[in-house]
Amino acid sequence: MRSSLLLAPCSDLRHWGFLLVVTRHSEVFRLLSSSRPISHSLQESYRRLQLPDEGHRSPAQVKDAYLRLAKLYHPDSGAATADAVLFARVEEAYRAVLAHQSKVGAGGVKDEENEEEKSRGAALQHRHYLSYDGVGMGTPSQRERQYRQIRVDRAAEQVLNYRQKEHERAAAADGAMVERDMRQRSQKIKITQAVERLVEDLIQESMARGDFQNLSGAGKPLSKFEYNPYADPMTHNLNRILIDNGYQPSWVVTQRDIRESVDRIRNRLLEGRARLSDPMTPSEQNQWEQLCASVEEDLMKLNKMVDNYNLIVPMLSMQMVHFSLVRELDRAVRGAEQRRMDQLRDKEKERQRRKEEKKRENASSKTRAKSRGLVSWMQRFRRC
Repeated sequence: MRSSLLLAPCSDLRHWGFLLVVTRHSEVFRLLSSSRPISHSLQESYRRLQLPDEGHRSPAQVKDAYLRLAKLYHPDSGAATADAVLFARVEEAYRAVLAHQSKVGAGGVKDEENEEEKSRGAALQHRHYLSYDGVGMGTPSQRERQYRQIRVDRAAEQVLNYRQKEHERAAAADGAMVERDMRQRSQKIKITQAVERLVEDLIQESMARGDFQNLSGAGKPLSKFEYNPYADPMTHNLNRILIDNGYQPSWVVTQRDIRESVDRIRNRLLEGRARLSDPMTPSEQNQWEQLCASVEEDLMKLNKMVDNYNLIVPMLSMQMVHFSLVRELDRAVRGAEQRRMDQLRDKEKERQRRKEEKKRENASSKTRAKSRGLVSWMQRFRRC
């Protein structure tokens, strides 16, 4: 540090005094002269960061103090001293100190550049602490700006590398899923091919044993559309071949049992209702109620059979609904009434037929009587 002492008398003073003049080449004097008094809140911020508010503190030192406290108080650090409230206060103090330093630095940038240009030839050798990791060239302020730009570029490059790694990880996960799907699909294809080879081997063995020789209908065309003209010919023929060889799917057998049970229950209700008169007598009403109770138990068993059928049927459109006792009773009543009407109609037709036959018999008897009278008259006439 260079300084000069100037002793001069002061005429305006009663006593001689000494005037100490410190040259502005002193860096300490410049900092002290340019420093401004800080507020109480800013002092509190420095205190929270555990930094003395006197003197110059670089942004790196402030950041190191903030990171040290953040490791202690951050809620996600896992430390015993973690405290969300203290961490929020430290973060608020860190922002306040940075804002204060940015304001002070913005006001003194131009003065610093001018001073550095003036004192470039007289720069002290111990000012190598403004190294900025050896980055940049020029004045310290220029090197600081270059260093900040390099840090920004490094951060952007790190973000780009992180995103690239994330994309690669996602692509690897998608590739693993595609590989798993391909493996499952290939396994299904292998199983299907194995089943097909097994069936083909069984067919070849049967042909070698002669099981397909002298079959009924050999050399004749398959009878298509014999039972259902709207059914698929291939499906119908396959089902018929399976049935002829003694194989029937369980849902086909269950469907057949359901239809037979329904027909048996409906015929039972129809016959029972047709035997009763309309309106029914008290005894007939008691018989009808007993028949309905018995049919209700049969319908409960039938509905359980329908549930089992719906679980094994291969197509959703072929499922069945439950059978209701009320609907079946109404069906039986309508059927019995229709049967009585048909019986009355048949009786009326039979009566009309008998009446017509009687008329024809009377007409034929009259014709025969006339013919006999004519023959007898002709015979008498010939005798005469």
